Amino acid sequence: MYTLFYAPTPNGHKITLMLEALEVPYRIVPINIQLNDQFLPSFLEVAPNNRMPALIDHENGQSVFESGAILTYLAEKHLAFLPEAGPERYEVLQWLNWQIGGLGPMAGQNHHFNYYAPDRVPYGIKRYTDETTRLYGVLDRQLSEQDYVAGDYSIADMAIYPWVRLHDKQKQDITLFPNIMRYLATMDARADVQAALQKEAEFDWQGSLTEQQLQQLLEV
Repeated sequence: MYTLFYAPTPNGHKITLMLEALEVPYRIVPINIQLNDQFLPSFLEVAPNNRMPALIDHENGQSVFESGAILTYLAEKHLAFLPEAGPERYEVLQWLNWQIGGLGPMAGQNHHFNYYAPDRVPYGIKRYTDETTRLYGVLDRQLSEQDYVAGDYSIADMAIYPWVRLHDKQKQDITLFPNIMRYLATMDARADVQAALQKEAEFDWQGSLTEQQLQQLLEV
């Protein structure tokens, strides 16, 4: 049994994608980042960087924060979606790290400057929109001869897909990237992906936890 501290952001979706693919039992503790639930003391014990997602494995008491670390932990524990050794393993890991170090931060800054910055900053908008476009080109070339990013379906796909599905918000003309278009259709058609994304519809952005409520949830 797992407890997932979750909000329906791209990083949150990564972990529901993995848990649904594994078909393991888990429960969600909602962390409303718009109302600062991420600063509750009990959450900080699990996620000292003030960010979700975070995970508790109740089988052994292990807690893990940061989405890439959680994906790797679950893959290694369940021996799934990450090859155990050899070139195939590093093919997955390099694309996982490409998302963590490149696509995620650049698309995140893209979102910020295009939608959330209090002032319009043309330099920031152009810089991060252009870099997102470049990264989409990298991904499109990678997908030109295979259905998934690193061969078989893997944690690399779970990391990348939640970001590129937001191409409209990132000011990307997806028709310029036909292989990503096909990839999105392939991912969207998966039953486990559909189940993972359903968690977004169930999330209450109006609700927030108190420290006492969070402690009570963690005692269950």
